[in-house]
Amino acid sequence: MGKSRILVVDDEKAILELLDYNLARDGYDVTCVATGEAALDAVRSEAPDLVLLDLMLPGIDGLEVCRQLRGEAGTGRIPIVMLTAKGEEADIVAGLELGADDYITKPFSPRVLLARIKAVLRRRASAAPDDTASLHMGDLTIDPGRHQVTVGKKSVSLTYTEFRILHFLARRPGWVFTRYQIVDGARGEDAAVTDRSVDVHVVSLRRKLGPCGKLIETVRGVGYRFKDS
Repeated sequence: MGKSRILVVDDEKAILELLDYNLARDGYDVTCVATGEAALDAVRSEAPDLVLLDLMLPGIDGLEVCRQLRGEAGTGRIPIVMLTAKGEEADIVAGLELGADDYITKPFSPRVLLARIKAVLRRRASAAPDDTASLHMGDLTIDPGRHQVTVGKKSVSLTYTEFRILHFLARRPGWVFTRYQIVDGARGEDAAVTDRSVDVHVVSLRRKLGPCGKLIETVRGVGYRFKDS
């Protein structure tokens, strides 16, 4: 297998040199750029395996770069790890809501950064779950083929969007998803979902699922996850 390609985006020359050195030494093929515009051009011309993205950039900032990449079909699935001196909770949540896979605050440990990058790449490389297989979690059964959900022996009537959100979360038990990621995962034909409406759909799902509604857990300040076991 070839080297994983990482695009590093930062306007500080010293940071670029540090990241270039450590990533290359760890076996990655590294490309460095210093502006948001250059980052967008680089990703669109030759999609990397991961983007390490500073938030505070001249011109187009990191949040806008993330927003544009997530909004395009050809780049929407590329892992993005945000690297930022803005360590306030609001800044971190804003990045995650836009679809970042992880964030690292400056100053950072190169060893920790490498470990986090490996974890993101490992998650993305793992085999995608079978979208057609039925899922069984205690009394809850989700059958994508029949578009059916049952709790015990009782059928539960869900809207198209509610079903897609439930199925999206249940396929990855234990994984935490931001509202943006849930919107992206549940989006389909006639599925009108916005990040703000995710909370409304989750409330409705919990009510309809009764005792099984507790399987959908709120992760404060981030989003939701489906309970693991």
